Amino acid sequence: MAEVSDKLPDNVPGPFYVDRECIDCDVCRDTAPANFKRNDENGYSYLYKQPETEEELELCVEAMNACPVEAIGDDGEEAIKRTA
Repeated sequence: MAEVSDKLPDNVPGPFYVDRECIDCDVCRDTAPANFKRNDENGYSYLYKQPETEEELELCVEAMNACPVEAIGDDGEEAIKRTA
């Protein structure tokens, strides 16, 4: 499970984030390319845009659930409830 205390500094403010456990596997960037980017210098993904539509929200939740090391977090429970 992602830890807010380990949130990467590149993440934009908001409920979704990527923490230091990211292994740069590309799953989130493939799943939600409108929201995740790669930090090429350090080799990890980060959230560069919080979801603004229901579709983006669903894709961010999908990316979070698919992350093999659980490096994507959501400290806003309401976002998860809206897709349930």
